[in-house]
Amino acid sequence: MGSIRHLVLAKFKDEAAVEELLQGLQKLVSEIDVVKSFEWGEDVLKDERLGQGFTHAFLLTFGSAEDLATYIKHPSHVAFGKAFRAAIDKILAIDFPVVTNEISA
Repeated sequence: MGSIRHLVLAKFKDEAAVEELLQGLQKLVSEIDVVKSFEWGEDVLKDERLGQGFTHAFLLTFGSAEDLATYIKHPSHVAFGKAFRAAIDKILAIDFPVVTNEISA
């Protein structure tokens, strides 16, 4: 099947220590060797209609569905997930195979 992407959209609670959570997430993914890449960002347009209240996006790449499963079950991910979920109002996660279409210039 090839590489798998794990996309998470989150809306943090107003009182959440977002910077601390982001630092914790960066540390977490750097310690789990099945994570091939990690990208994240905050919504810049802040269009409530389009973003449906989600404020942050996180995108992780794994070499296989098995690597994603290893990450999900990893004790460090499980522990961090409890703190992460406690800090969010809502979350959306989707996992999908990577399909790349080259765009010719």
